[in-house]
Amino acid sequence: MSQTNPYQDPFFTSFGNTIEATTLPQHFALLLDQPHPLCLRAAEELQVYLEQQKDWDHNFGLVPDQDGTVIGKMFGVLVVKTTQNEIGYLSAFSGKLAGGNHHAKFVPPVFDGLHEQSFVNEGMTELSRIIEEIKNLEELPGKHTSEIIALKAKRKNHSIALQNKIFDHYYFLNQAGEEKSLNDIFKTFNNTKPSSGAGECAGPKLLQYAFQHNMKPIALAEFWWGQSPKSDFWKHGHYYPCCKEKCEPILAHMLAGIDD
Repeated sequence: MSQTNPYQDPFFTSFGNTIEATTLPQHFALLLDQPHPLCLRAAEELQVYLEQQKDWDHNFGLVPDQDGTVIGKMFGVLVVKTTQNEIGYLSAFSGKLAGGNHHAKFVPPVFDGLHEQSFVNEGMTELSRIIEEIKNLEELPGKHTSEIIALKAKRKNHSIALQNKIFDHYYFLNQAGEEKSLNDIFKTFNNTKPSSGAGECAGPKLLQYAFQHNMKPIALAEFWWGQSPKSDFWKHGHYYPCCKEKCEPILAHMLAGIDD
């Protein structure tokens, strides 16, 4: 069994002295077909934790009659080497888990839009106010077409501006310490705008934490946990490569020079 907190990092789990140097890949291993054996070991330990933990309550659809909407999740593990030459792993989940961004054992988000003082909350409150105003006008007797059209345009512009501001607050590092915003990353990669939810996937979260804390990434893998009510593609316990739409541009920046 791995050991936690070899040097007081709350998100690092050490493999201890149970691995040989020969088991480490010569180059950074990103899951394409099969996870690296060390990623498999880390993922298996994380899966045991997910089955046994009592820290939070989330309905993955694996327990009959559990309260709450069924929401399967992608989880990730990143095998790393610390500045003390400890080999172990970090864990992360994509999006939010049990309605929150912060949970024991999992690295924090790159940008926390749920923070009480965040401009995101203020922006969402204003968006809700506009939506409510539109709803009230639509329920009034008589036609208010021009006012409704104007409010819908305002809603759209406000939503776009808020999304762009959010993307500008996601900053990603790479091995060289170069930092780029999400908007800059996508513009450089293929001259497009980021997709909704970009930056919240497990892989970028893991790499960001590793670079911030001077850990050397060794191997990365992600697996799906729970039922997938929206698509038959995601299977419980199966491993998947990082998604192309949201993660490919981010990883192109974050993994630049990773083996130098």
